[in-house]
Formats: sequence, C-alpha cells, structure tokens
Amino acid sequence: MLSIISLSLFGILNLFLGFLKSRLILLPATLVFLFVALALLTQEWNQQALYFSDMLRVNNLFVSFSVIVLLTTVLVVGISRNFGDDIEYTHPAEYYSIILFSVTGALMMIGFENLIMLFIGVEILSVAMYVLTGTDKRNLRSNEAALKYFLMGSFATGILLFGLAMIYGATGSFKLGAIATYVQTATQYRSVSPLLYIGLLLLFFGMLFKVSVAPFHFWTPDVYEGAPTIFTAYMSTVVKTAGFAALYKLASIAFASSYGFWAQTLAVLAVLTLLIGNITAAYQISFKRMMAYSSISHAGYLLLAVVAKVPSSQSAILFYSLAYSLATISAFGVLIAVSERKPYEGNPDERYDAFNGLAKTNPLLAFIMTVSMLSLAGIPLTAGFWGKFFIFSAAVQANLTALLVIAVLMSCVGIYYYFRVIIAMYLKPSDNEGVIVSSGFKLTLLFTTVLTLLFGLFPDLVNRFF
Repeated sequence: MLSIISLSLFGILNLFLGFLKSRLILLPATLVFLFVALALLTQEWNQQALYFSDMLRVNNLFVSFSVIVLLTTVLVVGISRNFGDDIEYTHPAEYYSIILFSVTGALMMIGFENLIMLFIGVEILSVAMYVLTGTDKRNLRSNEAALKYFLMGSFATGILLFGLAMIYGATGSFKLGAIATYVQTATQYRSVSPLLYIGLLLLFFGMLFKVSVAPFHFWTPDVYEGAPTIFTAYMSTVVKTAGFAALYKLASIAFASSYGFWAQTLAVLAVLTLLIGNITAAYQISFKRMMAYSSISHAGYLLLAVVAKVPSSQSAILFYSLAYSLATISAFGVLIAVSERKPYEGNPDERYDAFNGLAKTNPLLAFIMTVSMLSLAGIPLTAGFWGKFFIFSAAVQANLTALLVIAVLMSCVGIYYYFRVIIAMYLKPSDNEGVIVSSGFKLTLLFTTVLTLLFGLFPDLVNRFF
C-alpha cells in the first residue's frame, strides 16, 4: 500500500521538479523514486492486509506482479535517453510524472479487492497511455494512434462499466469475496441470475481489450506503430502484466465457481488470438507491427493459463510476464537505436531492413537482439522457454489438449518471424553506418539480456521467491 501512495506523491513531486532549469535531474530522480517504491513493496512480502475500506489487498500475489511492473518501468526509464532532448520532448517532467501515475494505476489493478478499485486502476492506467501515445505531437502517426486508442479505449471502458453495473445488480456487491460467495451458492442451487452472466462477459470483454486479445485487438498494430517506440515498449509490457494479473484474480477468485460458463468462451478467444497474432505477424514488413501482432499472440498464451485455472497458473502467468517483458524491452531498445541511423520516408526506419548487417556494425546490440528474439520464440536456455513450458504444463494439468496442440504449432510459426530479425542482422549486408548509443543505454539493455539468460538457466530463481 505504501508503494502506491509513494508513487502518487513522487508523480506530483516530478511535476515540481519540472520547474528547475536543468532537465537532467528528471531521469535519475524518477529512477530513485521507482527504486524507493520497489523497496517499500518488498517490505510487504508475506503480509496479508486490506486497505482503503477493504478495496485493496496486499499479499504475495500483489507483491510479485507489482515487482515485475516496477522492474519493467525502471528498465523503460533506463532506455529513455531522449527525454531530455528539446527536439523530441518539450515537457519531460509531465511524461515522467504520467509514467509514475500509470504505474500507480497498474498496481491498483493488481491489488484490487473491489471492482470499483479495479475500474479506477484501469482508468488511471488507460488515460496515462492515451497521453503517452500522442506525445510526439508533430508526428501524424502518433496523433492518429492516440485518437484511435482513446476512442476504442473509451468504448471498452463503457463495456467494462456496464458489466460492473450488471454484476452489482445480480450480487448486490462489488467485493470479490461477496461476489464469489453469491456465485458459489447460486451455482450450487442453479439460481444464477442472467444479469451475472451478461455482466461477467462484458467485464471480461472490457479487460480483454486492454490486453489485446482477439477479436478486441484491432487497435493494437496501429497504436503500437504510431506511438513513440519507448512508450510502445512500456504499454506492451506493463499494461499486459497488470491486465492479466487482474484477469487471473477475477477468474480464480470472484468467478471460480462459474468456470464452466466462462472457460469455453475464453478458450475460443485464446485459440483465435494465437492464430491471428502469429499468422499475421509472419506477413509483416515493419518490425514494429510484427511486435504488435506478436504481443497479441503472447496474450493468447497467457490467456491459456487463465483458462487452465490450476494451482500452477499463477506462477506460470507470473514467469511468462517477466520473461516477455524483459525480451520485449530489449527488442524495442535495439529498435530505438537502429531506427535512427537512416530515416525511411521521413520517419525512423522500423522495417526488418533496419537490422541488416547489425552484427558487423554493432555486435553488442546484435547479441542483445538475438537473445531477445530467442526468448520471445521460446528457445531453450532463455527465460522465454521456461515461460512457455510453464504455460503448457498448466494446460496439460487442465487436460486442454486441443488448445495445447494449437499453441505449440503457433509457437513454431513464431520461430519463423523472430528468426527473420536474426537472419537480417547476421546474414544480410549493411548499407548503414554504425550505431552509437550511450553507456547507460547499453548497460540497461545488457541487464535485461543477462536476466533473460539467467532466468533461462536458473528458473527457480523466480519460482523460489514468487
């Protein structure tokens, strides 16, 4: 709880730091604020407590997923090397503050014990994402992406809110415990109100939009491509981690007794997401759009663990979210560096061709990108392999054989489009100059790469604590 309060206060403090003449203090100050929040969060491990009139629960689930969110944010801020540049960002203090506020919303989504708290967290995170998507005001793609994200996000919020109203009408409460008791009793006596089922579907559909599950994914490619790359990395990791933590809590606590109703729907959506995400990604020319469809496919794998609803589902979602976040940040970090070498049609070059010959001009960045692509593809000795292994193991325990077969086949498709990047870096000639990046930028990407390999070799380092 202290971590949420501190992040809110730090966000306000960052706004005041913006009045200082030197902008260079903003990045280190934001990192310090995030590390303080992380330290406060670790103090809440092995605690069970309710706050804000029992609307927010602090437990190990909250701490573990929140650590991933904060770690991801630290890494994103660590590669935000352009935030002090007058050319690209005119109000860096506001951007850093919005990031801190968005993390606050993400933590509220993870720790909610009341559906009102979930809604507040979703809105804080969503509004922050709308603003960050449109920060490059002189770029038409960024403006279009922000408008599209806002309009479709508002529509999804309306669906979610309507679902909350129906659930309250059926159960008379917004509390997860009270809803779970009603669902269990009503299911036992076959007296479940139709309002509950309708509200449940609307609530799930609203949440599935936030994490880019098909068929609620249409906004994702355009928004990911149009947003500044640094914020694409942020929204594709933090939003997904918080969203699936919230989905898991809804499925495993509030609506566990109605598993037979929602599991089939989510299973169909998981298959649809895997098919659309992987197959469409294979046809992309733009690396950034490929990563957008790849993000959709990863939502399908995570949804598979939610559908499984076995004791190992939580740890599977946790590990997969961590592995995915590390690899995604590395990939977008390298893209930020290489896309600036040679513009394409007046914009940074975000095609596969931008990586041609990178192994010769900058072997370190090529190595970082290689590890990232291998992890996203689920190749052994990387964290991504164990992430998929734990997801598939949960599916086996739940006897989801058909879904498992489809997921494995789609993983093979994923190998194809991830290896396209590796082939471009090592086998294709380069007509670009070398990439020059700062030491802090390199260290951040190296850190994510080391963690990806470390957790790939020793996955128990995560499972032991979380």
